[in-house]
Amino acid sequence: MKRCLLFDFDYTLADSSSAVVECVNDALGKMDIGVVPADRIHRTIGLSLDETFHELSGDTTADRAETFQQLFIARADAIMVDKTRIFPCVPAVIGELRASGLSLGIVSTKFRHRIQAIIEREHMQSFFDIIIGREDVIRPKPDPMGLLKAMSALRAPPRDCLFIGDSLTDARTAQQAGVDFVAVLSGVTREEDFHQLGLDSINIIGDLRELLGLLSKY
Repeated sequence: MKRCLLFDFDYTLADSSSAVVECVNDALGKMDIGVVPADRIHRTIGLSLDETFHELSGDTTADRAETFQQLFIARADAIMVDKTRIFPCVPAVIGELRASGLSLGIVSTKFRHRIQAIIEREHMQSFFDIIIGREDVIRPKPDPMGLLKAMSALRAPPRDCLFIGDSLTDARTAQQAGVDFVAVLSGVTREEDFHQLGLDSINIIGDLRELLGLLSKY
């Protein structure tokens, strides 16, 4: 059985979509780009802010992307924590996993300090051994740097770890790190999209409650 479980955050453990939509459109509006429909923004959740800007605006200019980041972060500082909600099933599932003696961590493109504030609000801070956020890596997912850093800190080799996430970016990150992957359909990525990746080792679950029964396969 795996002894270390690492989780993505947005759309895996929590829903911050309404806050992200507000932050994106606030930044784009101030840049005179205009409002983008929420469903398009939802599909960018989990990407870096640079990638989000490029995807939504079509602008690949580095200085414009930097301006977008600064504006997004300024709005996120005001609303992101308050408007992010942990999925209802998560506290019980994570608590049970923790009680079983597993090492648990979070690897996300979200800033670590925001994740910490959210899980502290939910009294879940004791469940996680490590949190790797955007400020902790030079290169964001799908680069495996964050996963590798978490595994190194927990002294857990890839064969002992499982990464759980909701997006194709998460799946590719696990693949590059040599870690088995479980896809959870609590985001906007469809089951057939995961199958099209052709990964050798992937299991797909509807929500995290199914993870408890799945672990016996590992």
